[in-house]
Amino acid sequence: MSEPTFAPDPVVDDPTTEHLRGSLPGRLILAASRRGEETALLQKDLGIYVRYTWNDYVDAVGAAALALERLDVGKGSVVAILSDNRVEWVVADLAVQALGGVAVGVYPTNSAQEVQYVLEHSGASVVVVEDQEQIDKVLQVRDQLPDLEHIVILDPRGTRGYPDGFVTWRDIVADGERRRAEDPSFLTRSVGGLDHTTTAVLIYTSGTTSHPKAAMWSHRVMTAQADRLVETYDMSARDTVLSYLPLSHGAERLVTELVALTTGGRVHFGEALSTVQADLAEIGPTLFLGMPRIWEKIRASVEKDLRRSSALKRSVFAFCLARGELLVERSTRGERRWSDPLTRRLIDLLAFRALREHVGLNRAWFVMSGGAPIGPELLFWIRAIGVPVVEGFGLTEAGVTHLAPPGSPPRIGTVGTAFDDVECVIADDGEILLRSATNFVGYLGDPQATTETLTDDGWVRTGDLGEVDDDGYLRIIGRKKDIIITAGGKNISPAAIENAMKSSPFISHAVPAGDSRPFISALLQVDWETTGDWAAQNKVAYTSFEDLSSKPEVVKLIDDEIARGNELLARVSQVRAFRLVPKQLHQDDGELTATQKVRRKAVLEKFAHLVDDIYERS
Repeated sequence: MSEPTFAPDPVVDDPTTEHLRGSLPGRLILAASRRGEETALLQKDLGIYVRYTWNDYVDAVGAAALALERLDVGKGSVVAILSDNRVEWVVADLAVQALGGVAVGVYPTNSAQEVQYVLEHSGASVVVVEDQEQIDKVLQVRDQLPDLEHIVILDPRGTRGYPDGFVTWRDIVADGERRRAEDPSFLTRSVGGLDHTTTAVLIYTSGTTSHPKAAMWSHRVMTAQADRLVETYDMSARDTVLSYLPLSHGAERLVTELVALTTGGRVHFGEALSTVQADLAEIGPTLFLGMPRIWEKIRASVEKDLRRSSALKRSVFAFCLARGELLVERSTRGERRWSDPLTRRLIDLLAFRALREHVGLNRAWFVMSGGAPIGPELLFWIRAIGVPVVEGFGLTEAGVTHLAPPGSPPRIGTVGTAFDDVECVIADDGEILLRSATNFVGYLGDPQATTETLTDDGWVRTGDLGEVDDDGYLRIIGRKKDIIITAGGKNISPAAIENAMKSSPFISHAVPAGDSRPFISALLQVDWETTGDWAAQNKVAYTSFEDLSSKPEVVKLIDDEIARGNELLARVSQVRAFRLVPKQLHQDDGELTATQKVRRKAVLEKFAHLVDDIYERS
């Protein structure tokens, strides 16, 4: 495994506070020493939240470290975690890091073949799996994994009668707890011996165009990311977060581990990604990270409820939304009227305070959208209802590098300014280049890709095109590799088109086409829930997703939605024709990544006949 060229940290037998702050396990030790019996983690068990204190947290990591050491996990060992978000996920992750090992999260939605790729590519010697569903995937490909020595299962229900070859988390941790009682200082000693420049975790990229690459993050990279965010926005132990996005994703790891271990804040583990809206409403976090698809679902849910409400309620909401959008528009321009606070209080009283409480965002003061571009129209809607969302920019190879400065008015359409410690320049071809302490170490086992992304003088080539205005605000144009060049020679970014189309609650995915063609077209997937609800209300009978998508009434509905979406686009970028795909795009069919991003090339190839039909008919 390739490591960075920084001078290594010295081994410390009696680590100082400063040395402990240099790693996440060290920050856990410090937090436990200061906060002891305060609540650190909450996890639902049979509908009831179970509380874990900071003492419980650090004790669990200490026992898990000793348990994993018994499985020969040590410096440089790779341990994979194949599970939904839960307490044991972060405990195992921190235990591996404390031993000097390398932890790698595997998306629980991955197929057996995708699991095999990550375990084989990373060289994992141990995999921690959640349950029967996940162990089945590993056992299916076990013969192709020569480096894999141990399988540890968290919940063994349903595995009675399975062949030998795995151990339970409960059994190995019980042994670790006995050893911890005999050697209570083991964890601190082990963390004191960490070299903070070595790789601590692997974060696999989305792999929208090829196999995912494994970005190496060192201890130093992670603590620098945490300090950047916490210090800039003055986050504290009073803050709470909902952990719901897969921890395999760098963004969720940032809020669940990096920030919470730095501030001493509280982490709630939701029941599942599918229950995020209910969990959000129940928990009411102060910090919230939402991917665009989450915001789309929240708005679609609100609009669905409105369609079923009385005419009076719809009128009141429309009145309040129009006033809220005016406030956002003026704020974006840096304007402020004496009556604006009164207007905000009025519309909150009439509609939005109750709405924010309903969706669980009434207490949220730091709200970020990231992971993929979000449409300006959707951002306007979210801010209009009083949620202070900002769009950020970051990537696996550089961390979060841009956000709106604290206390500044939003500039919708931009991703904010670079943090003070981040250098950002625009190359001659328009590509965004970044340099800071949070740049990744490199790609595991792929020196060519590392060289293509990370320059000798420390710049990360992001692959994104962008513009920086006179005030330092960055606007993302789109991915270099995704640019559509029409037959007329126009260069068009598909991201803006996708967001304009998905501003409709009835459109779930949009894939623009038009390379070497005379105009822009799109393949669209209707949103199963909202479109199905609309069909039921309008007495349009259907039997399946394919049947729903083929109904003339639904095609007309989507045609009207596209006309509205086109109003947000320059004429050359407007969608002139479309086809509805007859199925829901899915990761198992190679159409979506594990992070639910569309694999544009794969979708365009699979449904090439629909695209060809558009242009043949034109």
